Amino acid sequence: MLFPSFEFIFLFLPIVFIVYAILSKYKWFNGAKIMLILASIIFYAYWDYRYLIILFFSIGFNYIVGKKLHTSPNKKLLAFGVTVNLGLLAYFKYVDFFIENLNWVIGTSLPLLHIALPLAISFYTFQQIGFLVDSYNGKVGEIQFINYVLFIVFFPQLIAGPIVQHKYVTPQFEKKQTFQLNYQNLTVGLFIFVAGLFKKVVIADSIALWATPGFDEATTLTFFEAWGSALAYTFQLYFDFSGYSEMAVGLGLMFNIKLPINFNSPYKANSIIDF
Repeated sequence: MLFPSFEFIFLFLPIVFIVYAILSKYKWFNGAKIMLILASIIFYAYWDYRYLIILFFSIGFNYIVGKKLHTSPNKKLLAFGVTVNLGLLAYFKYVDFFIENLNWVIGTSLPLLHIALPLAISFYTFQQIGFLVDSYNGKVGEIQFINYVLFIVFFPQLIAGPIVQHKYVTPQFEKKQTFQLNYQNLTVGLFIFVAGLFKKVVIADSIALWATPGFDEATTLTFFEAWGSALAYTFQLYFDFSGYSEMAVGLGLMFNIKLPINFNSPYKANSIIDF
């Protein structure tokens, strides 16, 4: 399920927000958290429910390791936690690449596994590695499991980022006012979401009509066609990322969660480091 899709805008989001508003009205704060977790799981499972087991394993493993690192910091335990996370990520992203190159180097004919990459595995893996490092460095206090799960699966940032640090988001889940309707946040969040939606659907997708033929269909290009395709793709990519980033921030604010800015005019960067 993607943010610009009809099922998200006209079905998923209204239902989730209405239930959230009802729970907020009656001050069922833990109920609102559980509802957001369940909604986020449904949002993720809509792509492929089979990969939920990987998400659940990752959350449970990192929460246990993080708590242990908080109470007794240990370099070997931190290294073990990071290795498991990176190993899981590498398996899904690079095992076929490794087999293919092994076949090429030593002349074997091992079959490729054709493993599909689980949605958002890079986002939630690196987010939790950051959590482990912060736990080891004493930057994480006691965290309730329900808050940790919501920190990882919160649907506005689950599949498209931003990768958020524990210290910026989890404290917001611990405040009761986070789960009370705030009409100013709702209005501003809705405006930001619509602005991002416009960038993605109207601008980026329209520019794609110019970029795609130049890269996918043309066999030869003139000087102006090549430059036109390259520039069109440049702006398509810009407004695509900008739109998605704003939609994520806007959705978070609608639920009183302030996510960090994830897109800061990169084409204005003065250096590659700044970029």
